[in-house]
Amino acid sequence: MTVLDGMLAGAAGTLALDAVTYADMAVRGRPASHTPEESVQHLADRAHLSLGSDTRAQNRREGLGPLLGYTIGMTGAVAFAALTNRRRLPVPAATGALAAGVMVATSGTMTLFGVTDPRRWSRADWLSDLIPHLVYGAVTVLTLRRLRAGHR
Repeated sequence: MTVLDGMLAGAAGTLALDAVTYADMAVRGRPASHTPEESVQHLADRAHLSLGSDTRAQNRREGLGPLLGYTIGMTGAVAFAALTNRRRLPVPAATGALAAGVMVATSGTMTLFGVTDPRRWSRADWLSDLIPHLVYGAVTVLTLRRLRAGHR
C-alpha cells in the first residue's frame, strides 16, 4: 500500500502545487516558467533522443514538462511514504521535510543541468518556488495520513 498511497498523495500534492502556481501567475500577471520544458530538452539531449521537428519538439516539451513535474511529485511522495512508514513526524516537520526534499530534487537537478541558478533568484522567485512546495508538502502529508488511517 505504501507505493499506491504515496502515488495518490503525491498526485494530490502536485495538483495543489500547480493550483497555487497558476493562481500566483493569475494574480501577479507573471508568465509561466519554461524550466520544465528546458529540463525535458536537456534530458532528451543527454539520452540522444530527438523530440522531432521544431514545432513537434516544442509541443512535446510543453506536454512532457508538466508530466515530469507529476513524476517528481509522486516519486517524492512514494519515497517519503516509505521513509515514514514506521514513524510519524509532526505535520509541520513532515511538511517542511517533504517540501525541502522535493525542492532540492527539482531545483538541484535543474541547477546541475544549467537550466536555472538559485543563487541568482530574487526574493519573489524564491517565494514563487517555496510557497507552492510547502502547499505540496502539506497536502501530500495530510493525504497520506488520511489514506493510512483508512488502512487501519
